[in-house]
Parts: sequence; C-alpha cells; structure tokens
Amino acid sequence: MYYVIMKDHDIRRNLATEQYLMNAKNFDEPLLLFYYEKPCVIVGRNQNTLEELNQKYVEDHNIVVTRRLSGGGAVYQDLGNLCFSFVVDADSEDFGDFKSFTQPIVDVLHQMGATSAEVSGRNDILVDGKKFSGNAMYTRNGKTFSHGTLMLDVDMDVVPQVLNVPEDKIKSKGIKSVRSRVTNLRPYLAPEFQNIGIEEFRDQLLKGLFNVTDIDSIKDKEYHVTAADQVEIDKLYDEYYNNWDWVYGKSPAFTVKKRQHFDMGTVDARLTIANGRIEAIHFYGDFFGSKDATEVADKLQGTIYDREHINEALANVDTNGYFTGIDKTALVELIAQ
Repeated sequence: MYYVIMKDHDIRRNLATEQYLMNAKNFDEPLLLFYYEKPCVIVGRNQNTLEELNQKYVEDHNIVVTRRLSGGGAVYQDLGNLCFSFVVDADSEDFGDFKSFTQPIVDVLHQMGATSAEVSGRNDILVDGKKFSGNAMYTRNGKTFSHGTLMLDVDMDVVPQVLNVPEDKIKSKGIKSVRSRVTNLRPYLAPEFQNIGIEEFRDQLLKGLFNVTDIDSIKDKEYHVTAADQVEIDKLYDEYYNNWDWVYGKSPAFTVKKRQHFDMGTVDARLTIANGRIEAIHFYGDFFGSKDATEVADKLQGTIYDREHINEALANVDTNGYFTGIDKTALVELIAQ
C-alpha cells in the first residue's frame, strides 16, 4: 500500500487531488490518502445543496461549500476532523462493501483505546452507539475510492446550525441526508491519546495500518504530488469543486415557500429553483403597493438563488413601490434565507 499526506486544508483542492490520483495514476498497490480541512460542508453527488444547509449561516461564517463525486449525505468538517480515502482497482472490492475499508480503521482505533468502535449499518462507524464516521464510495474506469470522516474533535455546536433547513421550506427530489446522533472520538481514546492533535492522530492511524512503530520506516511508500500533478489538480479544482455550476447548479429542481409578517403586511413568496437559479417566483399576501409585484418577480427570473445575486438584481429597483413600508434588505433576506 502507498500513501499520500495532503498538505492543503481546502476541501476543494483535497477532493480534486483525490480525483486526479484515482483517474490519472496507476499504482501497483492500493493507495491511502489522509487530509483535513478548514470549516466546510460537502454535499453528496445527488443532493440539493441548498436543501442541506443553512445558507445564511454558511455565508456569515465563511464556510466553504462543495459537492463530491460520491453519493451519500451532507457532512460538516473542520480542523478537528480527519478524512481518509482508499483508492483500489474496482475489481478488487465489491462496490458498496464499506466494511472492507472501514474495518482496518476500526482495528487501529481499538488499539488506541476506542474499544467500542464498530462498523454499523451501510456506511457508518459508531462508538458507544453514536456516529463519528460516515463513508461514501465512487467508481469509474476500473478504479474505486472509498472515503470517510473521523470526527476527533469537531466543533459540535456548529453542526446543528450549519446543517439545518426547516423541512417545510424546501421540497425537492434530491437525496436527503439522514441525521444521526453524532459524537467526537476523543473521549473514547485511551488516556495517552486524550490530548492528541489531528496530525498525531493521523500518524497513529498510519502506523497502525502499516503495522509499524515508526513513520520513517515506510517513507518509501509515500507518494508526493508533483508540480505536473498539481497543474492537473488545479484544473479539476476549477472545473468541479470551486465551480458554482457543479456545487449549486447541479442540484435537482425544487420549490420553496418563504412567508413573513411585517408591520405593513405579510409577504408570501413561492419560488421554483432549477439549476440553482430562480425559474419562477410569485408574491402573495396582504401587503400594499402602488405597483404590480409581478414586475419584481420578472426582475428576479433567472437570477442565481443566493443573497448576493438577488441583491444585484434588485439594486436599481425601488421595492417600496411594490411592497410599501417593507425594507428592501428585509425583503431580500426573506427571499434568500
């Protein structure tokens, strides 16, 4: 087995690296990748991005959002989470057989004191009955990767805030995440690992998986990304993971209802979103206005469905003529929230 230690802490570049190494490199043994990143949300290939996250919280806290190639549900990650990925020949493992990849990880965690860690269900790893690892798989051109998370010390206060969209607001045919009881792994580790950092945690796993006591003894198994590799990785970064069309535009069409009572009346906005843009919007309510609100709807048609672009579309519109006494900022917030 070979391994790669990724130095970048941007999930978009790490996923691009994973994709490149899978598609462009041929190793005569399985490849193991480890990486961790700054706060981010990664949605599954078949999900509706906006349906999975609290967009306002994401924007207010500068959380990176991207979409991965593999299926499964949305996950939040920060610098307290370690990701691992196994890249193998597709004919060496059955697609969907997550245990063949996760059990070796569990075995090492047992050695580190987390003796109640276990592979559970389709693609999770639990400790004391709570989820700390979710896994997903993707196959193409004779290669398969299976990647997963390991929540060592994730900020648990953020998780319910960033992955929180009221169910009655958005309706689509996207594959929805299943929320589980989650926990960090740290409290379950042996005393000597209680203060372990994410890099030391990674190295302990690496040594356990290779059955060695010293990282230096397996340095000949480490693959280093070259400058030529990086050029191709950057192309994938631009084409996929940092591309609005891939992250948001690939979402299934959906409808959304936004309703709010203001001092000068109630506004009920009904939207249809397709390819990440407002395909149609209708305003209902008991608000007042000297002009027809359908003119505002026309201005918004085709606009990217986020706060920034809705603001731009209405920048030169005096919305008071359509929604008397209702502040434009509040109106935009209602539509975009």
